[in-house]
Amino acid sequence: MEEVDVVIVGAGPAGLATSACLNRLSIPNIVLEREDFYASLWQKRAYDRLKLHLAKEYCELPSMPFPSDAPTFVPRRGFIDYLHSYVSHFRINPRCNTAVESAYHDEESGKWHIKAKKADLNVHEEYVAKFLVVATGENSKGFIPEVSGLDSFGGEFIHSSKYENGQKYKGKAVLVVGCGNSGMEIACDLSNWGVKTSIVARSPVHVLTTNIVYIGMRLLSYGVPCNIVDFIVVLLSKLKHGDISNYGFPRPTRGSFYIKQSVGRTPTIDVGAVEKIRRKEVQVFPSIRGIQGSKIEFANGEVKQFDAIIFATGYKSTVRHWLKGGQDLFDGNGMPKLCFPNIWKGKNGLYCSGFARRGLFGISVDSQNIAKDIDLALRNERILIGIPDARVC
Repeated sequence: MEEVDVVIVGAGPAGLATSACLNRLSIPNIVLEREDFYASLWQKRAYDRLKLHLAKEYCELPSMPFPSDAPTFVPRRGFIDYLHSYVSHFRINPRCNTAVESAYHDEESGKWHIKAKKADLNVHEEYVAKFLVVATGENSKGFIPEVSGLDSFGGEFIHSSKYENGQKYKGKAVLVVGCGNSGMEIACDLSNWGVKTSIVARSPVHVLTTNIVYIGMRLLSYGVPCNIVDFIVVLLSKLKHGDISNYGFPRPTRGSFYIKQSVGRTPTIDVGAVEKIRRKEVQVFPSIRGIQGSKIEFANGEVKQFDAIIFATGYKSTVRHWLKGGQDLFDGNGMPKLCFPNIWKGKNGLYCSGFARRGLFGISVDSQNIAKDIDLALRNERILIGIPDARVC
């Protein structure tokens, strides 16, 4: 059993940022990570051509800007290098291959008890902490929806987190399910590799460009009201892409930034897929009605044959698999009950980071708030028991 002030579960950007903020305040903390290295979503479960869809100024973690020569929209490899520098600079030491199996708050001691399994050594460990930070985030486990007949599909079907590039699919017919950022970018990449590509548009979506989003973000930062920003953004999108409903993408009735702020759904950033759809290099279908063998029937009655399906259908939280209690902060799906910006703090020293649905910017805000709150709690505790605070901040 090991006792420490703070245990952080998850060594993605949220966990790393929280640990860095605590380290800057000289607050002892341990980061537990189930994978064999930190930031596994970026290092192992992201496709090759991925770039940050927001400008670098909105994607910085606390206390470390990107290098001045970094491109405005940082590629995956560049962001991984940035994380390596971040871990080194703030002396973060994640304990990898350590999967948390349970965590509960002991009322008698007033502390959190965390049980974990060290996979590489096949041993169990236990930690006791005054504070528990859940940093596994909203993108913990790839989600594939239930589709009638999917078990009969004769080809390959994978979640987008396992997609690397389109080389292995050359000459095949591939269906991408989902027209969010991952789905549209994977569809574009497949087409670039000469794959016969189709995509399923299951719901209305705003399709913007990186520059349009950047303009919107800047206007919001200058205090322009969200409804005016949304009007400008939609107008620019129409000028750029025309009426995307003609291509099978109905546009939502509410603006993109309103939707982002209210429900956390991000607009789709086009990286070339719209032009391929316009040239009929990528075909758009409505929702899947059912699958029989290699044949897929769509909601409009069309039936097509495919060799592979890639589900770009998002992720699910896994918090409820291991966290006992915490109902004041998390709902039954493992997502916070509270609304931004007060989403990060529960009761009994329970916190969460990376659940605000506001990307890396939200992670930066959460991690700083958590570290400041823990620092204040520890200071008050020392005052109550008459111990001088010798920590250097």
